Amino acid sequence: MRYVAVGDSFTEGVGDWRPDGTPRGWADRVAEGLAAYSDEPVTYANLAIRGRLLLPIATTQVDAALALDPPPTLLTFNGGGNDMLRPGHDTSVQMALIRSAITRCLRAGVRPVLLSGPDPSQGLPFGATIRERGTTLTVAGQQLADELGILYVSAFNDPVLRGAEFWCEDRLHLNPYGHSRVAHLVLTALGVPSTPDPVPIPRPWHSGALAEARYYRDHVAPWVGRRIRKRSSGDSRSYKYGDWTQIAAG
Repeated sequence: MRYVAVGDSFTEGVGDWRPDGTPRGWADRVAEGLAAYSDEPVTYANLAIRGRLLLPIATTQVDAALALDPPPTLLTFNGGGNDMLRPGHDTSVQMALIRSAITRCLRAGVRPVLLSGPDPSQGLPFGATIRERGTTLTVAGQQLADELGILYVSAFNDPVLRGAEFWCEDRLHLNPYGHSRVAHLVLTALGVPSTPDPVPIPRPWHSGALAEARYYRDHVAPWVGRRIRKRSSGDSRSYKYGDWTQIAAG
């Protein structure tokens, strides 16, 4: 099996840090789960880059994925989360990009798995708008998957991931527990036995005025600053694993 993942920070693994400071994430965990289950070697590439919008994911990253030698047998696709945080969001435009990318995979003989990202709306400013946009995109993604006959994994509708205890302090990225949960959802959908990490102790999304002020200072203000400067957290970053790497069972 040759598995490649494309996407943004969610797929890169931001929030699920290894001891050396590099991201692990659900896609790495899926690759490890596949290796543990398979009798044959599993190779893995991860082309996701934090901050990426859907357009470069559906074009540049998918181009690179399909150009891998030998070609992939399995591809997971997620994108659109960063688009939902920006004005001018248009689900129809997003779905046209996703359809084109998935269709290209199918024509190339690559098995695509489409994912919706988890729902961060309870902890974020303008959460109701984000929830509405995410719901619309998730429904459209399921309809596309049904039409094309491909596997769809909805992290957005997973009630477990709605708990604050699965998220980092920025309320935008999953922590190790959250990434473990998503990996479990994907592996289970693929028919691979999986056991997620133990569920952490529940905690509230909001914990008082002082904590909220710190949250806005430490996380919201820097994000707004990058938008004003038209910068991305992924600027100057390259692919996580730009070519095939052998995966040992995790």
